[in-house]
Amino acid sequence: MLLRGAQVLDGTGAAGFRADVLVREGRIAAIGRSRGEVAVPPGTHRIDADGQVLAPGFIDLHSHADLRILLEPAHPSRITQGFTTEVLGQDGLSYAPVTDAVLPELRAKIAGWNGDPEGFDWSWRGVGQYLDRLDQGIATNAAHLVPHGTVRAVAAGWEDAPLTAAQLARMEELVSQGLAEGAVGLSTGLTYTPAMYAGREELVRLCRVVAAAGGVFAPHTRSYGAGALEAYREVLEVARDSGCALHLTHATMNFPPNAGRAGELLALVDAAIAEGGDVTVDSYPYLAGATTLAAVLPSWASAGGLEATLGRLADPAALARIREALEVTGSDGCHGVTADWETIEISGVSRPELSGRVGRTIAQIARAEGIEPFAVLVDQLRRDRLATGILQHVGHEENVRAIQRHPAHLVGSDGLLVGAKPHPRAWGTAPQLLGRYVRELGDLTLEEAIAHLTGRAARRLRLRDRGLVREGWAADLVLFDPETIAPGATYEHPREPAIGISWVLVNGRAALAEGEPTGALAGRALRLRDGEVAAAG
Repeated sequence: MLLRGAQVLDGTGAAGFRADVLVREGRIAAIGRSRGEVAVPPGTHRIDADGQVLAPGFIDLHSHADLRILLEPAHPSRITQGFTTEVLGQDGLSYAPVTDAVLPELRAKIAGWNGDPEGFDWSWRGVGQYLDRLDQGIATNAAHLVPHGTVRAVAAGWEDAPLTAAQLARMEELVSQGLAEGAVGLSTGLTYTPAMYAGREELVRLCRVVAAAGGVFAPHTRSYGAGALEAYREVLEVARDSGCALHLTHATMNFPPNAGRAGELLALVDAAIAEGGDVTVDSYPYLAGATTLAAVLPSWASAGGLEATLGRLADPAALARIREALEVTGSDGCHGVTADWETIEISGVSRPELSGRVGRTIAQIARAEGIEPFAVLVDQLRRDRLATGILQHVGHEENVRAIQRHPAHLVGSDGLLVGAKPHPRAWGTAPQLLGRYVRELGDLTLEEAIAHLTGRAARRLRLRDRGLVREGWAADLVLFDPETIAPGATYEHPREPAIGISWVLVNGRAALAEGEPTGALAGRALRLRDGEVAAAG
C-alpha cells in the first residue's frame, strides 16, 4: 500500500512534512519526501492522501474493553476513531489473573463496566492465557495491566481486613508472575473494593515488583473530589519510594471543591519530575465521568462482595448509615463529597424492566416517580443487582483544558462499552481532542496533540517499534482530514463513528478503509519482555 502525498505528523511533535509512505508486510517500508523517491512494487494499492494528515496509530492508555474486544473483535468503537493500541486491565479490577473462586464475584462486581454475557468462554485464568486469547484475533493491539484489586481478592478475599505476611507475599508473587507473562504494569482502583483497603506499604511493596520488571504503576487514586490532591500525593510518594514509573490514569480534578484547581495537580507532577520521577498523566476530553452506581456507596457497605452489599441494602440500620454518608458527611465511594442526585445519570442497566430509567438522573427519576432520590438509588441497586452504569456530570472545563496542555499529558478514553447510553468518550475521545480542543479552541497544535496520542504514549509503555512514522516500524497508521475530524458520538447518540477519518492500518492491514470498518483482525497482544513491550515473535 502506498499512501501518496500525505502531510506526515510523525508522532514526535515536530513539524509535519509531505511524503509518500509505503507499507509492506506489516511495516513502514519507505518514506519518500519527494515524488518518485519511493520504489513502488507492482500491484501496490495506491491511496491519494493529498490534503490529509498521516499519523501513527493513536494509543488509548485507559481502555475498559477487556471483554468487548473478545465479544466483538472487529472493535469499531476504537478503530473508527483511530486507536490502534489500547491498555486493558484498568482500575484494579479485571479478569486476569483470576481463580475459579474469585471469577463469579468479579464478573458480577464489574458487570456495569463490561457486562456479564451468558455462555461466554472464560477458560483463561492467568495473564499469559488471557494474552494468548487476544492473539486469536482482535482488531487493535492490546496490552494488559495486572489488576491490584483482583490480585487482592485472589490472595486475601474481598473483606476489609489487615493482610497477613503470607497474603502479601502471595500478592507479590501474583504480580511478578503476571509481569513475567507479559503484563506491562500494575493498575489499582483505590475507590473500589477491595483495593480501597490497601495501605501505603502494600502499594510500595507491589510497585517494587513492578519497577524490577520495568513496568508502570497506573493508579485510580483514592479521590478525585474532596481529597484529590492528597490522593495524588499518596501515589506520587508510592512511586518515589518504590522507584516505579507512574502513570496517573484519568487524571482529573472533578466535583465542586476542585473547580479551577488543575494547576495544583500539575504543580505536584512538575515537582515529582524535577526530582527525577518518571511521571505521566492521561485524561479524556469530556466533563462527565462514568462508573457504576454501586461505586458511590461507602466502602464499608461494599465489603464482602455482591450478596453482602445487597444484604446491607435491605437492612434499615445499614441503610441509615449509607444515607448519612451519601447525603450528609460524604461517601468515600463518592470521592469524599455528598451525592448530588442531579449529576448522577443512569447510563445502562442489566434488567430490561429498568430501561425506562436510562438517560435520566436520579433526581429526575425521583421527581417522576414521587419518591426520594435515596429511595431511587436503593431500589435501582437492589433490582439491578448492582449492575447499573452511570455518568457523573462533575467535571470542569478549565481543568480539562489545563491538564491537556501539559507536556506530561497523554490520552485515555476510559470508555465503557456497555449500557444503552454509555459515555460518548468510548467512541469519540481522539476526534474530540483533535476537533474541539485543537482545531476549534487551539489549546494544542496539531503536531503536539498527535505526539500526546502517539509517540509519547508509546514511550510511556516502552513500546519497541510503535508510536512513530518511521521506516522499519510497525505500520499502525491513521489517515484523517484535520479540517473535519470530529466525534460523531454524543451523549444522546453515543455509539456513532468519528467524522473525518478515512483509513486506519493495524500492523499494515486496513481496519478502516475509506471510512468503513473492514473487520480485519490484525491486532496483537503486546507483552513486556526485558524492559520493552512488543508483540510476541
